[in-house]
Amino acid sequence: MSLCKDSRITMSDGHKIPIIALGTFSPEVTTKEVANEATKLALTVGYRHIDGAYLYGNEVNIGPAIQEKISDGTVKREDIFYTGKLWSTFHKPEFVQTALKRTLKALQLDYIDLYIIHLPVSLKFGDDVTPVNEAKRFIFEKADLCAVWEAMEACKDAGLVKSIGVSNFNRRQLEMILNKPRLKYKPVCNQVECHPYLNQKKLQEFCKMNDIVLVAYSVLGSIRVDTEWQNHNAPAVIEDPVITMIGQKYKKSPAQVSIRYMLQRGIVTIVKSFNPKHIQENFQVFDFELPEEDMKLIDGLNKNLRYWDFKQFKDHPEYPFLDEY
Repeated sequence: MSLCKDSRITMSDGHKIPIIALGTFSPEVTTKEVANEATKLALTVGYRHIDGAYLYGNEVNIGPAIQEKISDGTVKREDIFYTGKLWSTFHKPEFVQTALKRTLKALQLDYIDLYIIHLPVSLKFGDDVTPVNEAKRFIFEKADLCAVWEAMEACKDAGLVKSIGVSNFNRRQLEMILNKPRLKYKPVCNQVECHPYLNQKKLQEFCKMNDIVLVAYSVLGSIRVDTEWQNHNAPAVIEDPVITMIGQKYKKSPAQVSIRYMLQRGIVTIVKSFNPKHIQENFQVFDFELPEEDMKLIDGLNKNLRYWDFKQFKDHPEYPFLDEY
């Protein structure tokens, strides 16, 4: 696969998604304003895909950054691909469009490019605030994912979003949507955790067979993120000796090797960093290529290990990570 900084993958609905994105997740310890500076720098460097979510609590900071870069001529609106996410407390069909409009208002945009269901689990919350580190305050709720999907389809028909997809869905949950009676639009993507320790080969193959683009988050591991959503006992991908050795061979960082590995597999890759140096380095992955023998070496690192296990939701009937894939 020939790759460059402007490469995009055509999704099943005909829209094209840039292959590399800036991730904007920010835990409570992070000042939300840093997302503004990170977004402006990323757009200046050449990123054209910004991956956000209502849950992250910083879309109101990202919106002005996008507007500033449009105003100063760095980008046009049509150059930018923004991914937003429907949080689990808005799964009632009558809440879906309201949640999307809230994202549009925060971003100061008329539409977003991709809107995805953040998690298949449906939740209630004590109030309308969703602090990342207070998952214990969520209450399980049973919701019809097919009904949620129909509400997502209505958002696309209303012109509020160009493409719709899902995140953290397993094969069974994807099939539930794909086999839904009167399906109007199938999911264009499934955004999941994916890295050398969780290479998602089986899920990728299933998605490929159904013309669903796999989008990867946590491609560098997330061991330094302080949140209860996560498995803090997992070893770091970017400290793996094989990844390090391959990086030394090409004079690249372990992070750049992990990113390049994902891109060469045809996976849209989200790289999260608010560090200016890392934002730039993470985009410098188009001047080298991993040969087949190095790709196979990295394939061999798979441990089916998750950094993001969301174990506080494991008793929910739609908890996605009990299935093999």
